[in-house]
Amino acid sequence: MAAIETDVAIIGAGPVGLFAVFQCGMLRMRSVVIDALDSIGGQCVALYPEKPIYDIPAHPAIEGAALIHQLEAQAAPFKPVYLLGRRVERLAAEGDFYHLGTSAGEEVRAKAVVIAAGAGAFGPNRPPLAGLAGYEASGAVRYAVARREEFRGKRVVIAGGGDSAVDWALSLKDIAAKVTVVHRRPKFRAAPESAARLDEAAARGEVEMAIPYQLHGLEGDGAQLSGVVLATLKGEEKTVPADHLLAFFGLSMELGPIAEWGLGLSHSHITVEPATCMTSLPGVHAIGDIATYPGKLKLILQGFSEAAMAAHAIHPRVFPGEALHFEYSTTKGVQAA
Repeated sequence: MAAIETDVAIIGAGPVGLFAVFQCGMLRMRSVVIDALDSIGGQCVALYPEKPIYDIPAHPAIEGAALIHQLEAQAAPFKPVYLLGRRVERLAAEGDFYHLGTSAGEEVRAKAVVIAAGAGAFGPNRPPLAGLAGYEASGAVRYAVARREEFRGKRVVIAGGGDSAVDWALSLKDIAAKVTVVHRRPKFRAAPESAARLDEAAARGEVEMAIPYQLHGLEGDGAQLSGVVLATLKGEEKTVPADHLLAFFGLSMELGPIAEWGLGLSHSHITVEPATCMTSLPGVHAIGDIATYPGKLKLILQGFSEAAMAAHAIHPRVFPGEALHFEYSTTKGVQAA
């Protein structure tokens, strides 16, 4: 199989990886994008396509899937090549190029690499409850929301204390028959404004708060859920009638082959130089959630900024000896590849 040649190989087709396509394209650099998922979008599409995101500039609120659609359209003029449903298993330097081998057998030859792999392969942290698998298989227990409408008129128990639990409680309270939030303590780890809105909704009787409780068991026929058993640390139990349990206890991350590439990992993250996002390997950059440096904020908008910095840092490697005269997009426009 002939190698696919490109200027930049981007590992990860989430929002930050897609914006990297645009930034590279604006500097006349071609991109190949590789992602283990079968579609673009990363966690935005896989985990919360209908979840509103509030911190994207110029969008007071935008759903995850809509954000990905817009980013795809923004990158489209630069004709990126998408290799989806496979992961990068090998990375090797050869002269001024990097060779990447995918699980589907392709060879990609690139002058630079951008790792925008989020935090690698991800999966939900599952609660240790008896009979869980059967309820997962039926969809009664879930770890993400793909369509809000599936919960219309349903009794929903939401467990967790972070942004996902709080945001979905606020989002589903208007369509579900009942929403119960389970958390082991009164203080939530969510954005303060969202936590305050949840408290206000609880005060109005729109959401029931089960605090300080933890998940203790599931009731039903092994597939159809009828109730969720809760317990305090003192052993006090109560059962909340439920059709669905949404458990938001975060994701377990696995970098996979990336961990073997000698990139200077720190707690499953790649340490980069803040001004260029370059790793310990010249020409290999990391952006988004997988990258770490002093002062790093895990926000999509910071990943967007990192995509721009990485693209500008890569330009001299792709076009050696060519001066880069910075221009605003309002001046130069979008010149398709």
